[in-house]
Amino acid sequence: MTTPTPEPGARNLVVGVGARRGAPLDEVLGLIEETLRGAGLRTADVVEVATVDAKADEPGIVGAAARLGVPVVTYPAAALAGVRVPNPSDASDRAVGTPSVAEAAALIEADELVVEKSGGKGLATCAVARRFPAVLTPFPVSGEKTSTPLVTEGPRPFTMTAMNPPTHPPTRDIESAGPDLRHHGDAEVRGENLTDLAVNVRTHTPPEWLRQRIAASLVSLAAYPDGTSARAAVAERHGLPVERVLLTAGAAEAFVLIARALPARCPVVVHPQFTEPEAALRAAGHGVGRVLLREEDGFRLDPAAVPDEADLVVVGNPTNPTSVLHPAALLERLARPGRTLVVDEAFMDVVPGEREALCGRTDIPGLVVLRSLTKTWGLAGLRIGYVLADPETVALLAEAQPLWPVSSPALAAAEACMEPRALVEAAEAADRITVDRAHLLAGLAEFSEVRAVEEARGPFVLVQLERAAEIRERLRLLGFAARRGDTFPGLGPQWLRLAVRDRATTNRFLQALDQAVQALPARTGR
Repeated sequence: MTTPTPEPGARNLVVGVGARRGAPLDEVLGLIEETLRGAGLRTADVVEVATVDAKADEPGIVGAAARLGVPVVTYPAAALAGVRVPNPSDASDRAVGTPSVAEAAALIEADELVVEKSGGKGLATCAVARRFPAVLTPFPVSGEKTSTPLVTEGPRPFTMTAMNPPTHPPTRDIESAGPDLRHHGDAEVRGENLTDLAVNVRTHTPPEWLRQRIAASLVSLAAYPDGTSARAAVAERHGLPVERVLLTAGAAEAFVLIARALPARCPVVVHPQFTEPEAALRAAGHGVGRVLLREEDGFRLDPAAVPDEADLVVVGNPTNPTSVLHPAALLERLARPGRTLVVDEAFMDVVPGEREALCGRTDIPGLVVLRSLTKTWGLAGLRIGYVLADPETVALLAEAQPLWPVSSPALAAAEACMEPRALVEAAEAADRITVDRAHLLAGLAEFSEVRAVEEARGPFVLVQLERAAEIRERLRLLGFAARRGDTFPGLGPQWLRLAVRDRATTNRFLQALDQAVQALPARTGR
């Protein structure tokens, strides 16, 4: 067999990078550029930066890849440990479980190592491998075990990080995805007497009239739940046939049903976003691709970044945690025959007029819209949401549900929340949140240390600040819980998510933030 010769100028170089915690962007990028230059190679020919899962959100690595205009592709340490490398290191093996992150990450999906590991005296190491022209094989053959990531042309921000195809038994190795996908904001406040800015549920909910409706349903607990009336109410609220509605125990159940019941050989999740869709897909045994939206683009979606081969795409709108509202026309461009497009609209009722909503559309092929009643109505403990999709998809999801999946009190709440007075109250709440969010953003703008993501449209804002973990802990001491951002793929430890609260609460929080920032000791240079 003759080894193929790469065409001149072909994007065929994989840069493997290992880095200690906190390795700065300038050092990582400088090392990559110096290594390539010393070998007579071009940065323009780099197709990706590869590293171990544990370094997936290391700012120096992520930033260097962004500067090069290429994705970061990550692999579990166990997979990298199986790659033979010319320069193994016992220290690296002890620290991350593989003898050389840089060389193994470069080689694992490439054909030859062209530059061995360099930079060992600093905080980062890198190696370069060449990938010869490959056959595009995104879909594993039934029964075939593979760790090959989906190959795409050009600098698309896409990575395939799971190792098991859907044909294998479900995996519970959620941690192999890098960040803790099962971490949620409620963990920040559970058992603590803190002002809650970590959970996006509207305060002072459920309202009294809704509590009364739920309480009235308790007299019927001896009977099995009947969702006929609630399902009809949801269908009427969105102007849809009842066959296009499925009631679920919260939107989280819908993600599990989608992962288990819908055919998908190449699912992709757009990140940063709510992590349950990817966690559910992984738990169902799927390999999951990631499209990582970039800070420098304002976390706005470019439909071209989603690989054509993706047959299931999940995106939030407005997106948690970025609070970005994607135009409906842009999301429509993701739809195509043979693809399921899942749009999580859990926070859409917080957008005045629900502009950019797709929930009432029946003309978009493969569209599945998820809605939640948890956020606006304070029903996280009751678990109620719904799916809007074509009747065939609804039927597939319903078959995967257990019997009587939604309780009678939850059904009563769903029906009540579809009534005209409830819709008016929700619209008024959306208007108040818009004003309160503007007040929070104006206050944050007074801090030179804080940068908020622009054009926030959800009931929360995403902020970036140095030493965010330290500030978050100081805020806790001052009585406030903020949501850490490093568990969202595509973000890192310098991010926090803040729920929008009323003006008085926000003013108290801003005072606490000022104290937290001022109390941090200055860092000294080396």
